[in-house]
Amino acid sequence: MTDTYRHQGLRKQLVNGLIDKGIRDQNVLGAIGRVPRHYFMDSSFLEFAYQDKAFPIGSGQTISQPYTVAFQSELLEVEKGMKVLEVGTGSGYQACVLLEMGAKVFSVERQTNLYKSVKMFFEKHRFNVKAFNRDGYQGLPTFAPFDRIIITAAIPQMVDALKDQLKVGGILVAPVGKRGHQTMVRIIKLSENEYKEEYHGGFVFVPMLPGTADD
Repeated sequence: MTDTYRHQGLRKQLVNGLIDKGIRDQNVLGAIGRVPRHYFMDSSFLEFAYQDKAFPIGSGQTISQPYTVAFQSELLEVEKGMKVLEVGTGSGYQACVLLEMGAKVFSVERQTNLYKSVKMFFEKHRFNVKAFNRDGYQGLPTFAPFDRIIITAAIPQMVDALKDQLKVGGILVAPVGKRGHQTMVRIIKLSENEYKEEYHGGFVFVPMLPGTADD
């Protein structure tokens, strides 16, 4: 698969649309402008890759709308060299945007078939994302603590195990709420047992399920 001048032009249009919708972080906009979203999509959707829409990727999952990727990424305030845990690898697009922003990315995917395909994808395109087939609710305690944690599926309430894996001063961003409507929550870890919570509008994500797809 190639990244043509046409694709690059479509990405520029996408970035301009994200600016119109209020995204301001230049690191986020630059990463979305450089990562070829069409690489992450089924061939039947390639013509629509740079529309600001979510599309199915199999196993009941979706590649997130670019605005949602940009919004969550902006809330994370990622700086170069930070260690970031992503819960819900999916297509790998969000992970690669974070990677392009300069993060060291660790990503967990519970769906075994999605994990296998995205791991091969990362290796083929030399995206240095460390991917794991695990229960997202458990995170990656072996590699903790993390500077940033992003959850890319809906959780009914904040997960203590993930909060515990955040460094003091770190940020966790997650859509929290019932199926069909969530609030984007940003948690800042002020000390080992003190957190600040912020609320950043309504979204709709697929639910995060416990265990692995083989359970």
